[in-house]
Amino acid sequence: MNVSDFLAPAAVMTDVAAADKRQLLQELAHKAASMMPVSSDRVLSELVKREELGSTAMGGGMAIPHARMQQVDKPLGLLVRLKRPIDFDAVDSKPVDIVFLLLLPETPGGEPLGALASISRKLRDPAIAAAVRGARDRAEIYRRLISD
Repeated sequence: MNVSDFLAPAAVMTDVAAADKRQLLQELAHKAASMMPVSSDRVLSELVKREELGSTAMGGGMAIPHARMQQVDKPLGLLVRLKRPIDFDAVDSKPVDIVFLLLLPETPGGEPLGALASISRKLRDPAIAAAVRGARDRAEIYRRLISD
């Protein structure tokens, strides 16, 4: 699965300011709800439930908060580059500045897991992480993420 299958250019945001993890998840839930037929409260509830199982921060200043939702028929992604890093309870204790929200269908395996694996591989690539952090604008971030 390609990142362009679940990330639209308009779903990339830069210089987002959030005081903490909870505030960021609220903002992401609001943005995601504007792109699909579900309330932001419902999205936030599912994201918080997932975070309670364990942080979705993957180390290196990146996190992939994600949730499975009945209302989602295909993976939906949002990428945020934060203005200032925030604590995300990462295993390496480093603050997070790149966050990729991923909402997935409830169906097990297949496409949903492909989307999560695809963005995880991209963000773990040091060259791509550096490009996202150093990009001038969201169009440049998008181009870098969808390139193979």
